Amino acid sequence: MFPSLNFLRQPDLLGMTVRVLLALVCGGAIGLERTEKRRPAGFRTHILICLGAAMTTATSQYLYITMHYPISVSRMGAQVIAGVSFIGAGAIMMTKWRRVRGLTTAAGLWVVAIVGLCCGTAFYEGAVYTTILVLVAEVFFSKLEYRLLREDREVTVYTEYERPSCLEEIVARCHMLGVKIVDIEITHRSGEEGSSTTCAVLSLHSRHGAGKGEILQSLSDAEGVLTVVEA
Repeated sequence: MFPSLNFLRQPDLLGMTVRVLLALVCGGAIGLERTEKRRPAGFRTHILICLGAAMTTATSQYLYITMHYPISVSRMGAQVIAGVSFIGAGAIMMTKWRRVRGLTTAAGLWVVAIVGLCCGTAFYEGAVYTTILVLVAEVFFSKLEYRLLREDREVTVYTEYERPSCLEEIVARCHMLGVKIVDIEITHRSGEEGSSTTCAVLSLHSRHGAGKGEILQSLSDAEGVLTVVEA
């Protein structure tokens, strides 16, 4: 805490202006990083959540301190945490190849709501520190994670092939490439005029084997394989 900022913590017009503007800046900074990565919840969504959380706690303080209403100051803030969970759940989706996406965005939405609560209660230091740490985690730690795991390649491949025997060729090519098959799911897709195509989703692990491009190219060249794409 910085005592020199105490004059900005008062529930007056200046204090409210600083709270709202800081919520806008912090929410926008986190949301901008998500927008650059083309995530469903981006710049404006993070700003709105942060502003909403800030105004919720500021309103509860106003009702208690200025209007003298017998309410719990923390109760409205607790409802923000519960409510933003529904928005975060909307950012999480399961792809048709059974891969979960959006967990980082959902966690970011939850954290940005906490940042908004910090702004609304005039805990400016906590809001700024949290925003900086979130940006460090999303920008720099993601690059560090990639460097640490770049030799530990994991890829999920969706394939369509003409006959069941083609799967044996796919498995054989994976073994030749030094790729371990972690999981495999076989389904059937109905086509035109009642035709059916066999599909398989393979979770592959290639620690010291072939790269992603080489794996996709090799499986595409297998006889009878119609489609090979990364899931």
